[in-house]
Amino acid sequence: MRFVLLLLSLVLAATQATSHAYAQWDIEESHTTASLRGIHNVGGGVAWASGTDGTVLRTEDGGYLWQTCTIPPGAEKLDFRGVQAFDENTAIVMSSGPGDQSRLYKTTDGCQTWKLLFTNPDKEGFWDALQFIDRQEGFVLGDPVSIKGVQALNAFAFFQTSNGGETWNALHQERRSQHIYPAQTDDAVFAASNSSLLVSFTYPTFVTGGPHPKLIAARPMFWRVLPNISAQDLIKGISRSLPLAVGKAAGGFSIGETHGKFVIVGGDYTKPDSINGTAVFEGADLDFFQAITPPHGYRSSVNYDSTQKLWVTVGPNGTDISTDDGKNWRPLTPASTDPVGADKNWNALSLPFVVGPHGRIGRLRTIDQKSTAINKP
Repeated sequence: MRFVLLLLSLVLAATQATSHAYAQWDIEESHTTASLRGIHNVGGGVAWASGTDGTVLRTEDGGYLWQTCTIPPGAEKLDFRGVQAFDENTAIVMSSGPGDQSRLYKTTDGCQTWKLLFTNPDKEGFWDALQFIDRQEGFVLGDPVSIKGVQALNAFAFFQTSNGGETWNALHQERRSQHIYPAQTDDAVFAASNSSLLVSFTYPTFVTGGPHPKLIAARPMFWRVLPNISAQDLIKGISRSLPLAVGKAAGGFSIGETHGKFVIVGGDYTKPDSINGTAVFEGADLDFFQAITPPHGYRSSVNYDSTQKLWVTVGPNGTDISTDDGKNWRPLTPASTDPVGADKNWNALSLPFVVGPHGRIGRLRTIDQKSTAINKP
């Protein structure tokens, strides 16, 4: 989202909570001062990160050493908000910006060389998220654009590839597409962490911001049986209002799923210490409720750690965890041996990694939930 480009160098003191977990991030050396918003943990020690000024990083040893990649041609001033990696050699990065400043580049040789795959064809468009189901099928989500041949209709931009990114179809411009999602005035998607879009159900699901925050999901009959779905919903997908903060800088920023339920975080990024409307959890049949104990500020990214069976969410003023699928959150605070502010100033997650401004990269340590102590990996 365009407003996100104005963000985000705010680092304010975290509010105190009654219950803390003394867990934290091991800070890693990135060898860059770029603002990082893209992060993708492939597994097996391989992860890729991306950010401003055409910056792409990768590690093959779990973050002990981060390699600075060759800048893709013509991308020296681009802001790579998203990265989707497949192995130690293959990755696609997405830049976010107005019109043709939104682009996709791919490497297959460990980021020594890059190929420009696709440039945004919508002059008024702005890309927000890139997600792949597998090596072949992927999606790009963008802010609303006008629909050709339909007067006064705007829809969220949606592109799909079925051949690893070599070609892309503009689904939002196809009259019979199941992926035309009409947008209301001031609707938008945030490009804060490349996690406003989720494709784990094969069909995409995303969250929006603005005056009407909502979850939008495609063709739910293919991934979940819901008793209260209308015939129109079955054809066009569904939309659900989210009880999150509202405004031009507010709404849903990140979505995750586990145990068949969604957890969504956000808030107002101009009010990083406000706890109002910062997280919701799913009850039954896509009914959403505000967190009982919310994160202690605006949050830009959320991720589930299946090994530790907990949720982690991050933002400018701190980190929070939940062990009950988003109903209650408690802050992580630095241990005595951690650097001051190790819990703060983060943008995006792909656990165990977290990235932030000024080249910040961290790796989550194992949490001993019985004693709230931390064990080194």
